[in-house]
Amino acid sequence: MTDNAATWVTAGLMFMGALVFAAFWVTWFRQSHEQPWLPPGYREHETPFVFSDTALALLLVVAALLLILEEPLGESLSLVAGGMLLFLGILDAAYFWRTGLFAPEREGVANLAIVLAVLAGGMFLIVRYA
Repeated sequence: MTDNAATWVTAGLMFMGALVFAAFWVTWFRQSHEQPWLPPGYREHETPFVFSDTALALLLVVAALLLILEEPLGESLSLVAGGMLLFLGILDAAYFWRTGLFAPEREGVANLAIVLAVLAGGMFLIVRYA
């Protein structure tokens, strides 16, 4: 097991990211999403992302555990997770931009925070393990 503080912090952030993804979807599915300003097909567009986000959350947990156990595969999986985070962040940014969901009156502050956090997490993992 590692005694490297930076690895523990990184793994902790990865665990936290996985929990945030899980909490987001549990909360999201309990909401109606009937705001009049939501774009047509919003729910149909967003719902499939639960599958990619679940795979990413599981990958973050596995990679974090392997980092703590000092298994070399942990660094490789962290890079994969970083790439997934960047990809999903770019998709969200493009969709929110195209549909006006960055506007403050359309929960734009929260949407921007989500996109920036996802992109930052991806960049962090790629820079740390590349």
